[in-house]
Parts: sequence; structure tokens; C-alpha cells
Amino acid sequence: MADDSQGHQEQQRHPGTGGLDAGAIGSYTAVGDSFTEGVGDPGPDGSFVGWADRLAVLLADRREEHSFRYANLAVRGRLLDQIVAEQVPRAIELAPDLVTFCAGGNDILRPGGDPDAIAERFEAAVVQLTAAVGTVLVCTGFDTRGVPVLRHLRGKIATYTAHVRAIADRNGCPVLDLWSLRSVQDRRAWSEDRLHLSAEGHTRVALRAGQVLGLDVPADPDQPWPPQDPRLPSEVRRDNIHWAREYLVPWIGRRLRGESSGDHVEPKRPDLLPLR
Repeated sequence: MADDSQGHQEQQRHPGTGGLDAGAIGSYTAVGDSFTEGVGDPGPDGSFVGWADRLAVLLADRREEHSFRYANLAVRGRLLDQIVAEQVPRAIELAPDLVTFCAGGNDILRPGGDPDAIAERFEAAVVQLTAAVGTVLVCTGFDTRGVPVLRHLRGKIATYTAHVRAIADRNGCPVLDLWSLRSVQDRRAWSEDRLHLSAEGHTRVALRAGQVLGLDVPADPDQPWPPQDPRLPSEVRRDNIHWAREYLVPWIGRRLRGESSGDHVEPKRPDLLPLR
């Protein structure tokens, strides 16, 4: 039994060489923070949907009904070390065919966050995961040149992104390259808080993830956005004031108090269950 499992893992690994059959993915576990939990993409029941849930649907569509299983362990606000301590062991225990591992963004946002040190801890977790599950897909950071507050962190995010790509090369992991996804640089790809993707932004990331895994996706994730009328400077100022009052000030306040938006939040889908 152990030999069969090892052979299965070797078959699933190294998708960059064409060895990954997306149709063979029968189970998927998502690991991460608010990005993977789906914050910014509200569902009808009050929980969040997000790109990982949407990717799970794309994968399930290639399988017989009720044969695809999915877990989402991600919790908003989690730092890398928390994700490694809380979610990685559970993902290893579940032993799915696919794990998506997106983490480190909240660490980069912290004052003094060192992308080199964060990347070392990230790779240690990748090594654990790749030894235990079929395929581990990792995510780069976004290009934040047009994002208020985060644009000044662009250099640190670029450094971390370069590390993630190198880690993927060393460990045979497919890469969800968010830095190169041009469509999410449009403000419509972001929710009102400007820190999390909108429903459309999450959809585009899911489509790109599907492409990385070799799926024939139903739409181009980099499809141009419809044209829109230019906004007046007064409208931009009004929006910026509203955003600062409603989102920026509370976000700074939580940082000063040492609080997290994920305090007392549990994973929305902790077990590998049939998707439908």
C-alpha cells in the first residue's frame, strides 16, 4: 500500500514537465490566509467563496459527481508560522492529491518583515508538504504598484516572489504567478477595502490557477476589463477618504492592539468532503 501511494505521489509531482494529469486530481486542500479563505468574495450564506473554492469547482467538473473531495483550512489574518503550525500538519494528515500553499503575505506587511527569512520558513513547509502529498501549488505575491498603502512594499513583495519561484523550481511545484496576472491590477479586481480581491478578482485567479494545472478553463483570466468612464478628481478624493475611515484606520488599529481579523475564526471547510 505504501509503495502504491509513493508511486501516486511521484506521478502527481513535477507538473511543469507535463507529468500532471488534472483529471487525476480527486482531492484538494487549500492552505493559507484571507486570500485563500476568500475574503472579499461573499457567498449567499454569509461565508466567503474565493478563488480556492472556485478552483475546486473547476477540478470537480472533470470528475464523476460526488467523487471530488475538497477542504479549505485557510483563515484570515494568519501569519506564516501560524499556518505552518495549524494548517500544514492537517493538510499532511488529509493527504490530498493537490495542496495550494499561499502564505507569507501578512508577514511581509508587518514592520520589519524580512522576505529572505520568511522564504526560508516557507520552503521548509514546502519540503514537508511535497514529501507527503501529490502536488503542491505555490503562489507568488501581487504586483502592488497601483495599490494604496501597499505600493511602498513592492520591493519586499518582489523579493519574496523571486524566492517563491526559486523554491518552486527546487521542489518541483507549479506556480500560481499572481505578479504577472495583469487583470488583477485593475481596481475592479479589488474589494472596497483595497486589501482583498473582489468576486471578479477571485474568479480571475481561479481561472489562472486552473490554467497552471492544465485545465481547459471557460474564460481567459487576463481578458481585458470593459472600458469605463474616467472619474473626476473629486470622486477619487471622496473614495479615498471613505476608504481611510472605513478600512485603513481600523486595520491600523488592529495592528497597534496586536489583534487579527482571524481571531476566533475557524476554517470554513476543515475536512475533505465531497464538493457536490
